[in-house]
Amino acid sequence: MAADFELTDDDLRVVVRYATGWAEEVLPVFERVRPDDARPRAAIEAARQFTGGARRSALQRTAAFAAHRAAKTAPSEAARLAAQAAGDAAAAAYLHPIAKAHQVGHILRAPANWAYIAELESGGDPAVGNAMTETVCKRTPPELVEVLSRYPQPSGGASRVAVLMADLDNRLRGTSPRFEWDA
Repeated sequence: MAADFELTDDDLRVVVRYATGWAEEVLPVFERVRPDDARPRAAIEAARQFTGGARRSALQRTAAFAAHRAAKTAPSEAARLAAQAAGDAAAAAYLHPIAKAHQVGHILRAPANWAYIAELESGGDPAVGNAMTETVCKRTPPELVEVLSRYPQPSGGASRVAVLMADLDNRLRGTSPRFEWDA
């Protein structure tokens, strides 16, 4: 696969650290309903090894796949999103330097899941998810925005997470339109 731009291990560590932080915050949502399933936690640990200086390896890849399999068996949408965020954190070590909008999901899906989980746990109030995107923006380091800016912007999407992710992307890049969810 030919690279469209440079993406260093330091860049990847910025993305993995960012995704891991959001995934860690929602991991308890999964563990409350599946305390015996360690796959999402193992994915976060694999991501942490990479951010701690280890080379990326099959560990991140296999842990990401395992966490995504755990997401498929989650008994609720919030638990599914939490396990998925953990898988995304480990998988971010393999973000590709190709100018494809779908790569943005590897950068922003974990915080979008975090925002949507907050919305779900509030009883499904879209205003909560929209407000959480502002919190995400305030907690996003400039180094992450610099990496994000190398990729084309994704379009909205049909799912609530896709809408939140597109809103995050627009806010972080300082572009419009701002997406709102009219459920």
